[in-house]
Amino acid sequence: MKFSEGIQRSLPFGYLFLVVMGILKESVFYYQIGINILKYSTIMDILISPIATLTAHPVILIALIVIIVFSFAFPSYLSKQSNKNKKWAQKMASLKEHENMSKEAIENHFTNMFVRFLAMMLLSFFVGIGWGEGMTLTKRIKENRLKYDYKIDYGDDKFEQVHLIGSNSMYYIYLAKGNKTIKISPVGSIKSIELTNNKRLNN
Repeated sequence: MKFSEGIQRSLPFGYLFLVVMGILKESVFYYQIGINILKYSTIMDILISPIATLTAHPVILIALIVIIVFSFAFPSYLSKQSNKNKKWAQKMASLKEHENMSKEAIENHFTNMFVRFLAMMLLSFFVGIGWGEGMTLTKRIKENRLKYDYKIDYGDDKFEQVHLIGSNSMYYIYLAKGNKTIKISPVGSIKSIELTNNKRLNN
């Protein structure tokens, strides 16, 4: 089995792993502001969480693509060099007794190496994002440096300027201007939400 074929066989587990990473990222983020986000999430929210994370900002998507390409290219390069009996590549890949290993066994070794390497990179990537974003939000709340770019309409002429922390299919999570208490409101209780400060359109 070729190295690339081994990776293709691992792809069905890739999205499942991304889902787990998405859950972990969201849990780490909301934990820092005292919220167990899983209590306010549906199965569908959990399944699309990695997609929502990747589409939140182009930089995140680009960074993930770079990680995946590097995670594939590095073991692939080591595999080719090992097949040429390059000692440094075999040592770096922890390939022991390669003389007694079949070509398929060597390919399997590098496939497993790719999977482990990518898993470690993605774990660091998603947890890092969740931890960093959570720390930044917590600091801005304490220092009163939030931007209240949204206006919520509750109906009956009741409006509130808010900083929107996040949302899913069931709830909006936000802070109202002048109040450090985090509010979690069902989607059905809000008539509309307006982006009052759209940086993309105001520039």
